[in-house]
Amino acid sequence: MKQLFLFLFLGLSILACEPNDPVDPPAEYDPTPYALDVGYFPTPDLPADNVLTVAGVQLGRMLFYETMLSSDGSQACADCHKQIDAFSDIRQFSIGVEGLPGKRQAMPVMNLAWHQNGLFWDGRAMHVRDQALKPIQDPLEMNETLTNVVSKLSADKRYTDQFIRTFGDSNVTSERVGLALEQFMLTMVSNAGKYDNWINGTATLTESEERGRVLFFTEFDPFGSESGAECFHCHGGFNFTNDEFMNNGLDADADQADEGRKEVTGNPLDQAKFKVPSLRNVALTGPYMHDGRFATLEEVIDHYNTGVKPSTTMDELLQYNVQPGGLQMSAQDKADLVAFLKTLTDETFLTNAAFKSPF
Repeated sequence: MKQLFLFLFLGLSILACEPNDPVDPPAEYDPTPYALDVGYFPTPDLPADNVLTVAGVQLGRMLFYETMLSSDGSQACADCHKQIDAFSDIRQFSIGVEGLPGKRQAMPVMNLAWHQNGLFWDGRAMHVRDQALKPIQDPLEMNETLTNVVSKLSADKRYTDQFIRTFGDSNVTSERVGLALEQFMLTMVSNAGKYDNWINGTATLTESEERGRVLFFTEFDPFGSESGAECFHCHGGFNFTNDEFMNNGLDADADQADEGRKEVTGNPLDQAKFKVPSLRNVALTGPYMHDGRFATLEEVIDHYNTGVKPSTTMDELLQYNVQPGGLQMSAQDKADLVAFLKTLTDETFLTNAAFKSPF
């Protein structure tokens, strides 16, 4: 009888190990390069010490949507940078895990591969990898320690396997977390709006959009019968930003509660200067300015038309904005300018499956 039971046991054991049962192969290092498609944009100066790979971008994508990066497991990067809103936050200030608001409006995540002059409104992070780790540790945001993040990720086989594929071993470190997030965010390219299609000869602007385009790229002439809106000085180029820090006349000296770039450099000449954001997808990324004070594009245009306030560090390009009557834009001018700005909306960016949650 014992021999019969032994025979049956061995038979069942063999059946349980049938080769038809799926078995995950062990994770292996995979250095396959990631082919970044930048369309008609110039080739970006990508970091030589963090070459984009398919595995690395996938790891960064996982981390971007991973709630384990927050102290209570309730928030991921994607909660304050939603794809449907062009990876921005439509709240004036993001709300962190402790229910506390942030100090500044969350900047959109897009086209970071071409930002070479610091990140955040004050430029305190020089590289995307640095920027990616700061919200995790901010008490007003995800309020977690990097040590805890490493421990949590190290206990999850999905991540240790992906670290092997990306870096060659399963060692999870905060530096590698930053590098992976950098890889993913550098792939988030937005360059397929109606304006881009017009540039490429596959779309036609309406009369209003074309008038707005001309206004946008034309200087103001105080002595001419027709004048522009001067936007291109700060928001020119393919990415609609000069990548600089500027004081755009939001407040007079006495009312500047946020010192901006000066908080980082300590230089009085940087008082109230903030990073000039890209205007791509701008119709979707309100509220506007570092403190989200303007809810609509119309309010932003009104500010530049007649609302600029002079101060010690106000940019000299705004000299005509502060004169009586400002830029003298009519209601039609403003409507045309808004119409043009809406051509910078990239619908494919909002639905691109490569940027969606992998979970």
